[in-house]
Amino acid sequence: MLLIAAALLTASMHSLGVVEAPVAPTTHSVAAQTVSTRLVADVTRSRPVTSGVQMTAEDLATAHGRTFLVDLSSLDRSALVRAATDGRVLATAEDDPPSASDVTTWWAGLGADEHRLLETAAPSVVGNLEGVPYDVRDRANRAVLEAGLTDPSVSAARTAMLGQVEQSLVHEPGAPRRNLITLDTRGSGRAAIAIGDLDTAADVTVVVPGMFFTVTGQMTDFTNTANDLYSEQATLAGVAAPGSGTGVAVVAWMGYRTPDLSNILSLGLAKTGAERLERTVDGVRQIRDAEQPRINIVAHSYGSTTALMALASGRMRADSLTVLGSPGSDVQTSAELAVGAGQVFVGDAHSDPIAGSGYFGTDPGSKAFGSTVLDLAGGADQQDAGDVFRRPNGHNDYLKPGTASLHDVALISVGRGDLVRDELRRGEGGKDGVPQTSPDMYLVRPQDLQPRD
Repeated sequence: MLLIAAALLTASMHSLGVVEAPVAPTTHSVAAQTVSTRLVADVTRSRPVTSGVQMTAEDLATAHGRTFLVDLSSLDRSALVRAATDGRVLATAEDDPPSASDVTTWWAGLGADEHRLLETAAPSVVGNLEGVPYDVRDRANRAVLEAGLTDPSVSAARTAMLGQVEQSLVHEPGAPRRNLITLDTRGSGRAAIAIGDLDTAADVTVVVPGMFFTVTGQMTDFTNTANDLYSEQATLAGVAAPGSGTGVAVVAWMGYRTPDLSNILSLGLAKTGAERLERTVDGVRQIRDAEQPRINIVAHSYGSTTALMALASGRMRADSLTVLGSPGSDVQTSAELAVGAGQVFVGDAHSDPIAGSGYFGTDPGSKAFGSTVLDLAGGADQQDAGDVFRRPNGHNDYLKPGTASLHDVALISVGRGDLVRDELRRGEGGKDGVPQTSPDMYLVRPQDLQPRD
């Protein structure tokens, strides 16, 4: 039975929508520089000071938090170049980084020459620090990408991974530029690509993938899926709720390692992914400061388990959450989630054996959870009879162009969840009173494998 469950879940390896210059000088306010100076002073007071000793890459390798930032900006070019290839430094920057708040303050207090030095000498570090401006991160990560693609000593596996990222950045003429805001080339890799302007968008949507998604295998398709959601959102500009900013931005966030057949029952990767997702959202909030966008999370399959964990952690909040084909989580009700009131939505496609399974805990579409279960039967749009949408089918059809699910996700993500149709909660019967079939009989769930009294 476990193999049957694995076979069903491997469907997630396809993309959701396919099946699936020089640095410009910047000005800094006196207030920002003052706060940054205080940050440096705080670090200085908390560590031993050795007069006349220059900071080294070795110092940076053992530093964390604010100390990491102060040491990073204290290194000369040669030390920065060495530090940027030190695995310990990369592990701190990408796995245990300083807070986005501290990074934003630190960066704002630096001068244009310091910015240029950090970006060009340590791009693999600067490109992955939440709180560094997104245009800087894009340039830094593209430099790492180009260097990796032209380095003959890079392994074939890494070259293939980088090739997928390079292809993912290609966009049609007239389409919005794609910004590479995360690039971790270690192991199987991590990447995040933003479509639209994260600095000005009224709505920012982060799309979180499920099991078997890898940068090497699905990054291009996954980014194109995010682009399909961006395009659908753009068509709804006339009905979008007012917000702080203009337009929309969608992030194809492959920012965590997803499970494969070797760890299909593990929730450890979801926990790590939740922590990374928390930092990503905090980065957006710190960059936008007083002009906060609506933050929308769209999560598929195991990605929904990850997103539910993040939003129940107390460290992240979102304006809306839409889960698609969810295998559940430990979260019992929507009241545990830091999400806007009435803004938790659940999409269950026809013939999706994962949705409603409760494979990893409580089904977010259950009656007691308190979510809105979307009516994805298709048909004419209630707001515009000229648009007809088809019903999504199976586990990987949710974000395909032309589906009722893509349209509803786009409505939710521009602040108009009030316009989506919802159906009766599971347990009350499906649309028109027809009971929904349960896929539980086809799955062996983790809780079924535990000893019972």
